[in-house]
Amino acid sequence: MKTMRITSLATAVTLISSVPAFAVDTTKTYSSGLLIGIFLAFCALLVVVQLAPSLMLLVGFIKGLLQRPETKGEARHSTGSHS
Repeated sequence: MKTMRITSLATAVTLISSVPAFAVDTTKTYSSGLLIGIFLAFCALLVVVQLAPSLMLLVGFIKGLLQRPETKGEARHSTGSHS
């Protein structure tokens, strides 16, 4: 019984390790032209440009969460209620 288990385990390991040998070479399948590459680069540029304002908003949101809240005395003092 132990021999059968070792044999089946060895067979499974051999079959699993041989699967990457059947991978497709992508250099033959990618036959798009220059315009497709330019279009994809433009799409990537749009994503990167939209990242900047969203990161600034995220930083501002985190700063707002981490600030110490004002007490009533500080709020009265900062509004300039002195005559």
